[in-house]
Amino acid sequence: MDDPNCEPEKLKNTYRHFKLINKLFSKWNILYKKNIRPFLEQNNGSATLLDIGFGGGDIPIYLSKLANKDGFRLDITAIETDKRSFDFAQNLNVPENINFKNKSSAEVLQQGKDFDFVISNHVVHHLDESTLQGMCKEAEQLATQKVIFNDLERSDIAYFLFFIFSKLLFWNSFVSVDGLISIKRSYTFEELSRLAPNGWKVYRVFPFRLILSYES
Repeated sequence: MDDPNCEPEKLKNTYRHFKLINKLFSKWNILYKKNIRPFLEQNNGSATLLDIGFGGGDIPIYLSKLANKDGFRLDITAIETDKRSFDFAQNLNVPENINFKNKSSAEVLQQGKDFDFVISNHVVHHLDESTLQGMCKEAEQLATQKVIFNDLERSDIAYFLFFIFSKLLFWNSFVSVDGLISIKRSYTFEELSRLAPNGWKVYRVFPFRLILSYES
């Protein structure tokens, strides 16, 4: 799907399939309960959040629903540098508290904005050491409370299980091929711990997840 000339319908299906994949594996419900909900409870039920690299746009919508179910409000800005992803998100049914933008985190930072929380999902494994360090520095300046970067953990078991699972469930999309490439590209716990800037922490969430976090 990184190919700018890839088949449009397969790309749209891939974005649609992200919703199921993230709901099953990304564990944002756990991350919300552990990190975001306590702040909402102590801050009159409201908070701001920046999602870097929103992909199919499902994570901002999911987090908004979790907060709304608890009687809270998350004002979410979701950014993405890939125009194809941004165009896909324009056709989603989203509440007024979510704003999708075709921007980078550097551009948002240049505007002088900040947010209670800064998150990303499946972005870290796309970054080399230098780019990861830069994104972390930007996130530190953008977040007033906490940064949560949620990503894959590379392992042979994860690769094998996803190979079987994705072949059975996801047709006419790039999910299977790109997912396997992403697992190969992702960091191990030890590798990401070595790369984490000072003040950042790495921990695991089942299954096969690495969380790179920073608390302001």
